[in-house]
Amino acid sequence: MAANTATPRERYRTQVRAEIKQHAWEQIATTGASALSLNAIAKQMGMSGPALYRYYASRDELITELIRDAYRSLADTIQAAAASGADLRALAYTLRAWALEDPQRYLLIYGTPVPGYHAPDDITLISGETMAVLLDASAALPGERPATPFDAHLEEHRHWAAGNPAPATVLHRALSFWTRVHGVLSLELAGHFTGMGFDPAQLFAAELDDLLNSPPNWTTS
Repeated sequence: MAANTATPRERYRTQVRAEIKQHAWEQIATTGASALSLNAIAKQMGMSGPALYRYYASRDELITELIRDAYRSLADTIQAAAASGADLRALAYTLRAWALEDPQRYLLIYGTPVPGYHAPDDITLISGETMAVLLDASAALPGERPATPFDAHLEEHRHWAAGNPAPATVLHRALSFWTRVHGVLSLELAGHFTGMGFDPAQLFAAELDDLLNSPPNWTTS
């Protein structure tokens, strides 16, 4: 085991930053990310506002850290599942389990954007790691799907695939998976199915069946 070379001051700083993030998550669960207040967190921790700003210089810096942690956690989870042999269906359930484990974490990155906040480029790269796994899993599906006009559009607009050489039909598969899975999850976690009387887990399974088994999405032959 590698020795911890951090100084006591560095360890204390890491500990305080982690505590600040925990308070931030609690505040987000209560009031939402757009109302996140460093001064309120400082008060909870018995610190002055200026003292807390030595750890996070701004609200956006703290939000960036939370978003980066969330995307990193998701990417690591999806990559680990894929490395264990998960196919696209299993990856969908991995994503759902991750989302249900901490809905506020999921909604921070896939819910309503925080007004006035702009994520740095490195977060886009981390989120792209998850899409790369989904693209590979989509490419591994058997059978072919007839090309559509949108596929032709994707041939000219594929920068989001980060150089993945998959044909446009595979890009379309991955996008269909991504949008429909997140659509169901976002509605469920935001409470929009409450009172409708059906089991969201059953809807999620039905959507996967439709995506993976039924034309015109793609067919097995």
